[in-house]
Amino acid sequence: MEKENNTTKCATSKQLTLLKAVETIVEQSCDSQLCPLFLKQCKKEIKLVAEAYNITPQQAILFCITVECGPRNVRLIELSQHLNMRNVASLSFDADIKAMVKMRLMRYRDQNREAFGIPEHVINALQENKAQILPTLKVDDAPAMLDQMGEWFNALDNNDISPDDLRNDLLMLFKDNQHIGFAKKMLDLKLPGANMMLLSFFCSQLINEDDDRICSHQLKCLYERCYEHRSTVMHLAHGAHVLAQMGLIEPACEEGRASTTTFMLTSKAKTDLLAEFDLTEPEIRLSNVLYPESITPKVLFYPKAMAQQIKELNSFLEVEKFKQIQQRMMDNGFRTGFACLFYGAPGTGKTETVYQLAKKTGRCVMAVDVPKIKSKWVGDSEKNIKALFDKYREQVKRSDVAPILLFNEADAIFGVRKNGAENAVDKMENTIQNIILQEMESLNGILIATTNLATNLDSAFERRFLYKIEFEKPDAKVRSRIWQSMVSGLSDSDADALAQAYELSGGQIENIARKDTINRVLYGDCVGTDRLSTLMDYCRAETMRSTDKPRRMGFTQS
Repeated sequence: MEKENNTTKCATSKQLTLLKAVETIVEQSCDSQLCPLFLKQCKKEIKLVAEAYNITPQQAILFCITVECGPRNVRLIELSQHLNMRNVASLSFDADIKAMVKMRLMRYRDQNREAFGIPEHVINALQENKAQILPTLKVDDAPAMLDQMGEWFNALDNNDISPDDLRNDLLMLFKDNQHIGFAKKMLDLKLPGANMMLLSFFCSQLINEDDDRICSHQLKCLYERCYEHRSTVMHLAHGAHVLAQMGLIEPACEEGRASTTTFMLTSKAKTDLLAEFDLTEPEIRLSNVLYPESITPKVLFYPKAMAQQIKELNSFLEVEKFKQIQQRMMDNGFRTGFACLFYGAPGTGKTETVYQLAKKTGRCVMAVDVPKIKSKWVGDSEKNIKALFDKYREQVKRSDVAPILLFNEADAIFGVRKNGAENAVDKMENTIQNIILQEMESLNGILIATTNLATNLDSAFERRFLYKIEFEKPDAKVRSRIWQSMVSGLSDSDADALAQAYELSGGQIENIARKDTINRVLYGDCVGTDRLSTLMDYCRAETMRSTDKPRRMGFTQS
C-alpha cells in the first residue's frame, strides 16, 4: 500500500474511519482470546489499521488494545487481561511490542521496558483519522529545533520516552534539517548517540531553560543504567570525556576550583554550535591598555633607599635583562612570573611609578578595572577574572615585550579571605581571590599591585609577591625638590621652608601646584605680595591628618 511519508488519510469508505476501526477492534476483542470468530468478524477493521500503520494484523490488534488500556502507560499483562488470556500468553506479545517501538508507533515508558504506550503525536493524529508514526521532523529554524528538543527532553524526564528512542529521534531531526546550521554542526561532530544526546541536552537547557550550569543529577534521565551516568560524570569531572577533550563541555568554577558535579558549555561550544542564537554579551572592558608612547615622562623623587629599590626594579624590567632572568629562573625550576607590590600612603607615587617603569622599559600597561570585575551577578565575577587573565596570557604570547598587569588599589580585590563564608557575596569574594592566587602561581608575565591599606591584604597574597616596596612620604629634602619641580619660579629658600613646615606627599604637593597655576591664570601672575604665604595657605587647606599607619612590610625577596 502506498503511503505518504508521515501521514496518510485512512478512511477506506465513508462509513469506516480509522478511529471507528480501532473502537470496533477494542470492543470485539474484549474477552475474545483472539479466537477465529473475532478475527473473522473484525477482518475489515484489522486490515484497515494494519495497512494504515504498515504493521501485521496481530500488531494492529495489540495497538488498538493499548490505545484502550492506556494509552500512556500499559503493561503486557493488561493486554492479556483485556483478551481474557492467561498472563503467560502475554509473553508472546513482547516481540510485536518491540517491533512497534522500533517503528516509533509505541514507546517504552520505563528503563526496564516493562511499560509502554502510544506517543502523543500518534494519538493526536488518530483523533483526526490519520495514521502518523513519526513526529514531524522538519522545522523552520534553529529556535524551532531547540524548542522541539526541549519537548523531547521533558518527555524523557517524565519517562514518556526512552533514552534510546530520543537518541534516534535527535539523529533523524538533525539529518532531516541539515539546512539549519546547528543541525549540520552536530552531525559534523560525528558523535556516538549517547554523546550527541548529552551535548544536545546542554544546548537545550541553555536555550530553553537559560540554565548554564548543569548539575550531575540533571543528567540521570539521559541514561538507562546508573553506572553509565556515574561514568559520564566522573569523566567530565576529570576532563577525560570526549566532549571535554573536544573543548565543548567543561567543569563549572566553584570557590575558585573546577567543580566535580557541575558542568557547562564552553565558550567555544556556544560560539560554534549556537551561532544562530544571540548569546554574545557586550564585551566588558575589564582593563584599559596604556601604551608606552602615550605615557608622559615625569621625574619622580624618592627617598634614597626607595630610589635604589625602584632603580633595581627598573633594571630587571628592561627587555633583554628580563628575558635573561626568566630563562635563568626556568633553568633552576623556579616560577618565571614577577609579582610586585607597591604599598604606602596615598599620593606617594605608587601608580605613577608603574607608568614610568612601563615608559622606560617600553611596556604596555593593562590597568584592571576592579569595579567591572566585581559584577553584581553571582558567577559573572569569576568569569570576569578568568577572562582577564586569559586576555593577559594572550597578550603575553602575542607581544615581544610582556605587558604589565596593574591592579590599582588592590586591597579591593586582594583582601583577606573570609572563613566560613555563607552568603553569596562572601563566597564570590573568596572565589575571585582563589582564582587570582592560582593565576599568580602560573603567571608568565609581570603583575604589579598597589594599595594604600597593606593591612587589608591576605597573607597568601603577600607570600606571592616577589618584590614588596613601601612608598613612604618623602623627607624634607625630597619634598623641597618636589616643590621646585612642580611650582615654577619657586626659590630654594621658599621650597625649603614649605618642605620643612608641611609633611606632604607628592600627590598633595601636586594638588597645591595645580591650584596655584589655576589662580595665577585667573588673577594674573602677581597674586598677592607674599607668594610663600599664599602657598602656605594652600598647604593648610590641603592637609588632612590620618591616624592610620600602614604596617611596614619592607623590601624583601622571597
